[in-house]
Amino acid sequence: MKKLESICVYCGSSRGRGEVYEATASRLGAEMAQAGIRLVYGGGSVGLMGVVARSVLDHGGEVTGIIPEFLKDQEKMLERAHELIVTQDMHERKQLMFSRADAFIALPGGVGTLEELVEMLTWAQLGRHNKPVLLADVDGFWKPFKTLLDHMGEEGFIRSGLEVHFDMCANIEEAVPRLQAAYAAQQGEAD
Repeated sequence: MKKLESICVYCGSSRGRGEVYEATASRLGAEMAQAGIRLVYGGGSVGLMGVVARSVLDHGGEVTGIIPEFLKDQEKMLERAHELIVTQDMHERKQLMFSRADAFIALPGGVGTLEELVEMLTWAQLGRHNKPVLLADVDGFWKPFKTLLDHMGEEGFIRSGLEVHFDMCANIEEAVPRLQAAYAAQQGEAD
């Protein structure tokens, strides 16, 4: 059975207000490196993106950064990454991030993080992939999003049979093992 080899992490190009966000991103990077799981991410060195990538690298892990040409300077492309891919646009970036990842984690972030997360959830909802998706609910960050999805379902905008499936955890130490278990279960179903 194939094991989980790579996780795409969506997160902010800002560090946010709380120190807990930075500490969580750093811990996630260490956990991924120790588990031998490659980070696939947006390629920048700023914000939580930079924190998680540097942590993976500092703990001996491997990093693939994928960044569009127009963001190379703004997000300060992380030159230390093992693999850096510069794309023409955001669509190519997101498609490569998807194809290079076995699973996805959303740390706190802004509109870009939300957009990337929602795209993966939508693709899964429509049967385009069955890769595990996990929301790292740091300090309750993703609770309003979960409430919104529940509201959409209650109001009939998410029909029965088209539910949005993802996992959530508040403790970042649980994230990698939960994705590994979900991926192994998904691989078992494919056999």
